[in-house]
Amino acid sequence: MFEISVKSHFSSAHHLRGYQGPCHEVHGHNWEVEVFLRGTRTNPIGMLMDFGNIKVAVRKALQALDHKDLNRLPAFIRDNPTSENLAKYIFTVLTDVFRHEPCRVHRVLINESPGTSACYWEDAEIGTGGIKKVMRKQSPRVRKMPK
Repeated sequence: MFEISVKSHFSSAHHLRGYQGPCHEVHGHNWEVEVFLRGTRTNPIGMLMDFGNIKVAVRKALQALDHKDLNRLPAFIRDNPTSENLAKYIFTVLTDVFRHEPCRVHRVLINESPGTSACYWEDAEIGTGGIKKVMRKQSPRVRKMPK
C-alpha cells in the first residue's frame, strides 16, 4: 500500500450555532488542510499520482471555502461548519473528484488553529476489485463547555 499527501490552506469565517461560548460569535480561522491518498500500485514511472494534479484538485475544492462565511454555504445551512464537518465535506468533494483515479482519498486532516485538528475518513478495503466501504468513522473530539 502506498500513501501520499498534499497540504494546502484557506481562510474563512464561521460561527457555531447552539454552542455556548465565544465560538457562537462570528470569527475566522486560517485553516490548514492535509489530504491523504492511498493506492496499491504506482504507475510505470513509480508514482501513485502526480502531486501537481492533486494540488490543483485540492486548491479547486478549497476555493469554494476560501474567504467565505461558511455558515452561508449550502453545505453548512443545516450542519455547523465545525472542523469535523469541514473535514468530512472536503473528503466527500475530493472522493468524487478522484473517483476514476487508481488511488483514493484515504483521509482529510484539518487544523483550525495550532494544536487543534480534526480528521475524517471512511474505512475501506482496497483490492484488485476496487474499493468496498466497510464503515464510516470520525475522529472523536471533545469541546470544553464554559462553566
